Amino acid sequence: MNRGLNRADSWGTLAFVIAASCSSPSPEFDTIPEQFIISVTKFRKRFFFFIFYVELSRLLNMSLRSYWSFFFVLCFFFLTFHMEPGIENSVNSVNIEAIEVTGGNGHYTEQSGTSHEKIKGGWKTANILLANQALATLAFFGVGVNLVLFLTRVLHQESAEAANNVSKWTGTVYIFSLIGAFLSDSYWGRYLTCTIFQLIFVVGLGMLSFTSWRFLIKPAGCGNEETTCLEPSSLGVGIFYLSIYLVAFGYGGHQPTLATFGADQFDEKNEKHRDARETFFCYFYFALNVGSLFSNTVLVYYENSGMWTRGFLVSLASAVIALVSYLAGYQKYKYVKAHGNPVIRVVQVFVATARKWKVGSAKEDQLYEVDGPESAIKGSRKILHSNDFRFMDKAATITEKDAVHLKNHWRLCTVTQVEEAKCVLRMLPVWLCTIIYSVVFTQMASLFVEQGNVMNNEIGKFHLPAASMSVLDICSVLLCTGIYRQILVPLAGRLSGNPRGLTELQRMGVGLVIGMLAMLAAGVTEFERLKHVTPREKASSLSIFWQIPQYVLVGASEVFMYVGQLEFFNGQAPDGIKSFGSSLCMASMSLGNYVSSMLVYMVMRITARGENPGWIPNNLNVGHMDRFFFLVAVLNALDFVLYLLCARWYKSINLGDGDMESQEDKEMIGKV
Repeated sequence: MNRGLNRADSWGTLAFVIAASCSSPSPEFDTIPEQFIISVTKFRKRFFFFIFYVELSRLLNMSLRSYWSFFFVLCFFFLTFHMEPGIENSVNSVNIEAIEVTGGNGHYTEQSGTSHEKIKGGWKTANILLANQALATLAFFGVGVNLVLFLTRVLHQESAEAANNVSKWTGTVYIFSLIGAFLSDSYWGRYLTCTIFQLIFVVGLGMLSFTSWRFLIKPAGCGNEETTCLEPSSLGVGIFYLSIYLVAFGYGGHQPTLATFGADQFDEKNEKHRDARETFFCYFYFALNVGSLFSNTVLVYYENSGMWTRGFLVSLASAVIALVSYLAGYQKYKYVKAHGNPVIRVVQVFVATARKWKVGSAKEDQLYEVDGPESAIKGSRKILHSNDFRFMDKAATITEKDAVHLKNHWRLCTVTQVEEAKCVLRMLPVWLCTIIYSVVFTQMASLFVEQGNVMNNEIGKFHLPAASMSVLDICSVLLCTGIYRQILVPLAGRLSGNPRGLTELQRMGVGLVIGMLAMLAAGVTEFERLKHVTPREKASSLSIFWQIPQYVLVGASEVFMYVGQLEFFNGQAPDGIKSFGSSLCMASMSLGNYVSSMLVYMVMRITARGENPGWIPNNLNVGHMDRFFFLVAVLNALDFVLYLLCARWYKSINLGDGDMESQEDKEMIGKV
């Protein structure tokens, strides 16, 4: 009976702490009545000693089981005092710092009194978020980088099936970024969205560690190249897929919001801060690769040796540290309020346009807009009128019926609301052109690994795991990031007259070209590998180091393409959909994975007929994967031509405060 009560008490305490951590609304969350908003600082001060008293009472009757409870209290004690510097002085003297909340335009207002105001945001908080990115990425790639081998060795899937499943899973990771961005922009705000999705991420990794240990890795140490695992149970496989998709949901929803939250730490209206924002996106992708470096070296080696559960546990520990460190910076962040549902705003524009389809568009100075510096979208700057998609101006044209119902946004929208919808339409063609590039990026986690797995990967007595070759991609990213920031930007600035060096659109174009070269290099490597195949031997005698050019080129292309995408879509997105802009980068990766999966499926359906094994059979030595790589290179070349047309057509957003984004993209893209 006492044991049951102690267990219930433990779970009750854990549930209470989780509720205390998550239920308090983040400072940017203003969609509930103000009287219900309780600061996290007051919340902790009021209940901390109650929790400590309950746990201390249980520890007086200490047993082995209560060591975990004691450890938990110490951790909670440390976090509370660390995050509340005034609590150790006096229990009764509450020192609440001002929480600064921005309305989306870089202006910050004080919401609570303080005795000594601290500066919020800047590089101090941005570095916390960069560390969070590195740790979360370490945890994610600890699962993803070797997933294709886990499916083939542990779940006994064939190569094509495993590659497709990895592509689908990776695509799902990034499609979930749209959900996270929507909740962040609309309702929860950046901080709360990141917190909730990181919790889901941790739960998924915990389930994955448990199911691999309990159901899948039988016998212990199986899943390497020597020991074969037993046929997995349906229950184990079911829990495995549930866990990895929880990992996908948590990581995907967390990533674009974290990038936007980091950008929020800098004031767009400050010239120095604007330069710092651009640098932040570069370091954000740099941190991503630093985190994945450990996963692609140490964790890959352990997992390839059959220690899958240990690798998953390291990922779990990294995710927990990332979450705790993120929460520890609570009082130091700058916050941006949620702007309301952007989907409804965009739909309202099209509904209002359809209702007035027969009405002529008014002149620019006669279109409807609210007075004052702020737009009707809460916390969002006004966007000046543009001449693109003129038919949509009907939504802002005032008719006799509209004069009576000015607040009916399903009939009459402001210029800013119409321009927000126009911005989305202008960005979509550019975004669609980035999907084929993501097909190139996808091959590193699937076909590149399978290709390296059938090459000579022996270095003396040391066996080099095929997945660890992606370290070359990471090193290429780290090296090229430094080269770009320190050498190419100043050089391109002097040549072009643009102090930022290459524009975002130009960088994305360069990334497409380098990605095409990476596929050509992969095709040449596979062509040579097939020449060195020995009959009845699994691996070719060709050294795995022939893969170096393709990995290095993919890494170089990422610096130009993905960093350029982050800056472009975040900078060009209106204030109300900043997270959505960041999520477009991840969404292109998502669709790229689905397109890759579709291409593999179509190629196998067309080429695998009769006795012909197809281009990507289970035994790659009898296939022609080189032709698939050349096919992707051709598609990339065609996509580049289409991208040039879209980039020339694109026009930048024009904000009402005079902060106009660079208009040089359209003029200079032809120089790529």
